[in-house]
Amino acid sequence: MKKTTLRIVAAVSVAGSTIVAAGMASGAATAAPVPASVSLPPYYSELDVTGDEMVTTADLSVAADSLGLTEESPDWSRVAVLDTDADGELTVLDLADLSRRIIYDDGPFELVEASVIDMQAAMNAGVVTSESITQEYLDRIAAYDRTVVAGGSRPLNSIITVNEQALASAAAADEIRASQGMTSMLLGVPIALKDNYDTVDMVTTGGCACWNENQTATDASMVTGLRSDGAVILAKASLDEFAYGFVSEFSSFQDPGATSLVASPYDTTKTAGGSSGGTGAAISANLAAIGFGTDTGGSIRVPSSYNQLVGVRPTVGLASRDGIIPLALSQDTGGPMARSVIDAAVALDAVVGVDDADPVTSRQQGLVPDSYTSFLDPDALQGARIGYVTSMVGTNAGTVRLFSEATAALTAQGATVVTVTPPSGFAAVLNEGSGSTNEFLHDLDEYIATHLGPEVEARTLTDILATNSFVTSRRSIYEARNAVTDATYQAWAGETGSHTVQLAAGKTLVTQMMEDLDLDAIIYPSTNAYGTQGTNMRLSPNTGMPSVTVPMGQTVAGETLPGSGVNLEFLGRDFDEGTLLGLAYAFEQTTDARTSPSLYGPLP
Repeated sequence: MKKTTLRIVAAVSVAGSTIVAAGMASGAATAAPVPASVSLPPYYSELDVTGDEMVTTADLSVAADSLGLTEESPDWSRVAVLDTDADGELTVLDLADLSRRIIYDDGPFELVEASVIDMQAAMNAGVVTSESITQEYLDRIAAYDRTVVAGGSRPLNSIITVNEQALASAAAADEIRASQGMTSMLLGVPIALKDNYDTVDMVTTGGCACWNENQTATDASMVTGLRSDGAVILAKASLDEFAYGFVSEFSSFQDPGATSLVASPYDTTKTAGGSSGGTGAAISANLAAIGFGTDTGGSIRVPSSYNQLVGVRPTVGLASRDGIIPLALSQDTGGPMARSVIDAAVALDAVVGVDDADPVTSRQQGLVPDSYTSFLDPDALQGARIGYVTSMVGTNAGTVRLFSEATAALTAQGATVVTVTPPSGFAAVLNEGSGSTNEFLHDLDEYIATHLGPEVEARTLTDILATNSFVTSRRSIYEARNAVTDATYQAWAGETGSHTVQLAAGKTLVTQMMEDLDLDAIIYPSTNAYGTQGTNMRLSPNTGMPSVTVPMGQTVAGETLPGSGVNLEFLGRDFDEGTLLGLAYAFEQTTDARTSPSLYGPLP
């Protein structure tokens, strides 16, 4: 991840290197303050010595005034935390480390691969505004999304709708920053949403031309959280129609029978995965800052792996699904997709909470931290105990090599990695099917009754089939779903239904397996290169337990599809997303495995 730096005002030279001594450049000096209510990752707060839970110029001044103090000095206890090189003396090297932890930066800003920290630093310093960042993303969408770029073979097709109110929202965020400071880590940050999240300022098509007019009266609950934190809702991302499959084929705003496919920004001959493929392609190609997808059986984690992103499938019950077009509510959950773990953690903070409209969220009471960023410790792997099941690694040469290198990196950072012999019943957990057939009609009808916009004429699955405005190659699939009776639904997803019982059994079995072996997480490859790896994607949805997927590297010559990304997935106990994000962050910091797609660099 690109580190935020502080530009020079007064400097000294140490061993030929220029080190910040104190102060900030004039642009940052007049920036609005950072309120103490903002939750910052430890890197940006743990060296605070002034009591406001963040590193600011006031801390830098204390450090500058304390240069030369040693552990023998009477005032050492007050500044000992600043001795980051642990040599027993406060030196300019410690001061330089401190200066890097201030989220102000008056230097040049590059949007491509910029993290939330980078954006906030630049906006705090007045180098850029939310409005200018938003405009640059809009320019990138216009230049790249529906164009065959040099070296590519087909367009990304990652965006369905651009928000006409995005610039106005960005301008409002800039006004808040000017008057109140940085009120949130998402203030002014442009977000792309999978087009099954309801939004009051854009239609929600679900990827289907049958619902081109679905203008809802309310935002999805998760979108409400994002807006409350000052995020700019930039666009709606493409998806596999009604979130069904892994190829991201959609019909929105196309003639009957016509469809489009989302392409990977690394190799446009390949799929971006699905069903959240548009989100995956858009975030990886730097068409928005952070994205949100949904995951029923892999729909966040597959495109995250194909597109070298961090993806979070939260515990079912952490974030409300109200206002999201459902696929199968027994397993549906929404979560962030981002270029870094910090961005994913910041985004997750905004969308958690109990919502009466989604009763399963009542499970989270007392189990959610103040901020997931508090877990982002580069030393989080030290002392961790992590297990893996050998059969889940598979036999693909590239995946096997990358997984081996990943376990070596985990071990080098202080984790104990052990092989796990799964108990009887584990295969049944992995082999339980998705509810996307037996639950779709029932759950879609509930969405239609409570959320569907009044202008939509196709108000049943029967109506949709009559329009011919859908991915018509799936007609038989939709017909089969439409034929599911309430009795079939209840036998599957009812209180004592077979699926309901198996999901509960899966959660119990895997949780007990972790308890018996004292595991902090279970790891496995999310996918192979542009292909699934066995039934790995089923472990999280078939237990309801959370998982975080993070890049672990790319295939090389002699392996399947050289240059393709493959992710490592961490699975943990219910509502233990913080631990998983901490482990993923420490792994990310030591491996730095993500690459940026070269076809979609900075605009000319």
